[in-house]
Amino acid sequence: MFKRLMQTFDRLMGRGVIDDQLYEELEEALLQADTNVTTTEQILEELRKAVRTEKITDPADMKERLKQAIADRFSQESQALALAQEKPTVYLFVGVNGVGKTTSIGKLAERLTKQGKKVILAAGDTFRAAAIEQLEIWAQRTGCEIVRAQPGSDSAAVIFDAIQAAKARGFDYVLADTAGRQHSKENLMLELAKVTKVAERGLGRPMDEVLLVLDANTGQNAIRQAEEFSKAAKVSGLILTKLDGTARGGALVGLYERFRIPIKLIGVGEKASDLRDFDPKEFAGQLFE
Repeated sequence: MFKRLMQTFDRLMGRGVIDDQLYEELEEALLQADTNVTTTEQILEELRKAVRTEKITDPADMKERLKQAIADRFSQESQALALAQEKPTVYLFVGVNGVGKTTSIGKLAERLTKQGKKVILAAGDTFRAAAIEQLEIWAQRTGCEIVRAQPGSDSAAVIFDAIQAAKARGFDYVLADTAGRQHSKENLMLELAKVTKVAERGLGRPMDEVLLVLDANTGQNAIRQAEEFSKAAKVSGLILTKLDGTARGGALVGLYERFRIPIKLIGVGEKASDLRDFDPKEFAGQLFE
């Protein structure tokens, strides 16, 4: 993440001079890491101000100020997933194909079952037989129950049935998959809005989380996805996947500043333990490792 930014910073600070060239090249590196223009300008202005007021000359101190400026962009009150006062807690996972929705569900299911929670998986991606099969594998691996139907069945009905089963049997969580849909296709987004309404009717209240899963490599397109999915499904939190060192990551900074949707979880690898709680300071620090 931000590999060019790290290299640029270390190379320039090796010159031992804080000048306009340093700021110009840092600006270029931030933009190439997919940070939007406005956010880049704000970060550099904060850095300039800190250098002036604190009379910073040590490269290590300047690096700390840059990390802090990035971490401050994620000043969210809470990253914790919501927990219902009355069982079950229901999380609906949404996003386009290929971002890692089903895998994120499986990883979270493994975490919850290890905590002793009873979990039902709802195979709401009825458009792809492979997605149903993938969720079944996770159910077997984690010891969760699964509610599924034949490919092509009504996605909303599957999730409704899973919620009813959880309520009747005292389960703690329902983790509901949905079909990956292109955010630019209006009819598909309307279908997602229907799924959300049916699920809420089955639960008798709003869902505890609607989690938009985004691929950290998506770049500025992630902002467009967040905009459209928020309209259709009242997104309450983000899961960022594939933050494994190859992602540029800068788009995430501007995305949070624009929508103020809390980042709940990040995926940094293939293992179940690689689904982690999001920590702004840790995230900013890892940009420089």
